[in-house]
Amino acid sequence: MSPTLHFFCGKAGAGKSTLARQVASEQNALLISEDIWLARLFGDQMKTLDDYRRLALKLKSVVGPLAVDLLKSGQSVVLDFPANTRATRAWFRTVFESADAAHVLHFVQTPDAVCLERIGRRNEERPEGSHHLSEQDFEFISSFFEPPEEPGGFHVGTYDA
Repeated sequence: MSPTLHFFCGKAGAGKSTLARQVASEQNALLISEDIWLARLFGDQMKTLDDYRRLALKLKSVVGPLAVDLLKSGQSVVLDFPANTRATRAWFRTVFESADAAHVLHFVQTPDAVCLERIGRRNEERPEGSHHLSEQDFEFISSFFEPPEEPGGFHVGTYDA
């Protein structure tokens, strides 16, 4: 099997990270989680959405070349980073095209009510890298969500929660 880049699209609370862990295990792939890396590297600096955007770009400048090198070496990679807009999906395209690797965009379709229920549980459990989200935060973040279009030039696997 050729090295493959796996990445994920879905609203907050959709189940992207859970699916990312499952895919990494099943594919014997290296999992890189944006939330965990951001928390460990920049946790004390992330206070606002603008902080997240700035620091996520900084992280991508390191993780992108790392993922390319891993893919070129024959290692499949699971990037648990949101591919929720056309612009963010363009970044993933540069990664798999630079590595001349296969890819799968995993699109997790989950009703908003289920997302909010999961976010509520996550707010209570506080797993590493998670951030407290209110219903208003969810609605604001979701306003930027752009599902993958057909044809978008991606190999898309769709999951209904």
